[in-house]
Amino acid sequence: MTPMHRPSFALAAETGPGTARLRITGDLDYETTEELVGAVRLHLGGRPAPDDLRLDFAALSTCDSTGLSGLLLIHRLTGVHGTRLHLDNRPSFLERFLDITGTLEYLTAPPGEEPPGQAGEPKRRFGAL
Repeated sequence: MTPMHRPSFALAAETGPGTARLRITGDLDYETTEELVGAVRLHLGGRPAPDDLRLDFAALSTCDSTGLSGLLLIHRLTGVHGTRLHLDNRPSFLERFLDITGTLEYLTAPPGEEPPGQAGEPKRRFGAL
């Protein structure tokens, strides 16, 4: 049996007045998403919670469905804490992945604003069902 190789992954955190920034390097997937969500929980648990949480994806290599699930959870957590979520330096593959899954506008809409398609009928991307 071939041993499982953990993909490259690293988090670097910076905090400043009212802001926490996490720089994500490597693969955001099944093996690494929990680490990112845990780091976000840690930063949101401070008193007071930061006004802004900036996730910097400039060095992101890949993102799978588990990574997307983690981003949706992070969005929910930031909303509970009244923290604005920013997805900075999104590589084109992440931008496309979020667009295809219909989550780009949801994850990047300013707090308190419903992205298009959220109030009333859901946005249908692939025709009527």
